[in-house]
Amino acid sequence: MSTRIERIEPREADLGEGMRVRRALPTRQRRMIGAWCFLDHAGPVEFAPGGGMHVGAHPHITLQTFTWLIDGEVLHRDSLGNEQVIRPGQVNLMTAGHGIVHTEDSLPEARRLHAAQLWIALPPDQADCPPAFEHHPVLPQWEQDGCTLTLLAGHHGQRQSPARLHSPLIGLDICCRSAAELDLPLDPSFEYGILPLEGSLHIGEETFDSTAFACFDPGTDSIRLQLAADTRLLVIGGVPFAQPVLMAWNFVGHSREAIVAAQNDWETGNPRFGPVEGSTRRLVAPPLPWIGS
Repeated sequence: MSTRIERIEPREADLGEGMRVRRALPTRQRRMIGAWCFLDHAGPVEFAPGGGMHVGAHPHITLQTFTWLIDGEVLHRDSLGNEQVIRPGQVNLMTAGHGIVHTEDSLPEARRLHAAQLWIALPPDQADCPPAFEHHPVLPQWEQDGCTLTLLAGHHGQRQSPARLHSPLIGLDICCRSAAELDLPLDPSFEYGILPLEGSLHIGEETFDSTAFACFDPGTDSIRLQLAADTRLLVIGGVPFAQPVLMAWNFVGHSREAIVAAQNDWETGNPRFGPVEGSTRRLVAPPLPWIGS
């Protein structure tokens, strides 16, 4: 195997109320994979009765949130008036653009949660687009070499995900019950990241599990994956982003000024960030890292 694999250890992050995640993006080693600029792996986690994930109202700009649910049930509400339960095997895609607010709550009867939460940075010409929301209950899925593949985003061969994107990207879920070996075609213009969500796999001579994120640069047209039994992994890829984006709290931007303006609008109750019906908890933004420095 000639492809040079960069090994990144996701860091643990505490979201509060017992919710811990492994954050694979951004890291010091790698800020983005294509336009993918954020990747949290949540769970699998068991909730006690009355527990669960409850994320209060919070804002976003200049990004798309992309939720891939593996186990559990989560209710999405937003300031556009959307209210949607996402269930295993489904994708929620929310485009923040100029500005949106949302909440995420486990359903009362849900006792488990396993999900991947990703952000996609919007390119400059779409940074201020109108906000929107999509729910995709059915995605392209097929069997190959003992694995089940689900196309979450972008296209693969003749298959196309229904998720509306603004950059060349791919998101792919691969799982198997028995040990399997899979030759995966790649776009050589893409950089890629492979994150095991369950189980483990070999790429060349290296072994990866949920504590390791495998990344590699453009130039590879295929890769051989050797999956252990009961393995699930997430493959993301995309054309390298033209310029790095700025991230602070829940904001993505192409300038500090854009993020400062968004935070000020959130703190002052500007109509740009409207209310979420049924929400009683509003998150407080931390100080911006460059203010006062």
